[in-house]
Amino acid sequence: MQVNLQYAEEHFTDLVSAADSGQEVEISRPDKPALKLVVSKATAPVLKDGMRVLGAGIGELRVPSEEEWRAMDLEMEREMLDAPLTTGGI
Repeated sequence: MQVNLQYAEEHFTDLVSAADSGQEVEISRPDKPALKLVVSKATAPVLKDGMRVLGAGIGELRVPSEEEWRAMDLEMEREMLDAPLTTGGI
């Protein structure tokens, strides 16, 4: 979809909805290159020196419940006690 800048200013919410649904929205501007409105697939922001931004992963980590922790402990214990010591099959 291609629209002019004035239309984009007046109908920005509709254009965002169109971009969310997968449409590529191009906004033409007088005497300047056109802009494209697309959904970003960017990951967590990273600073130039490679350090992560504090709080960028909010909501992406789920802490297991006490019951889930115990189940994981039992699974690890079974693996340690019941699994063969080597994978080579001597």
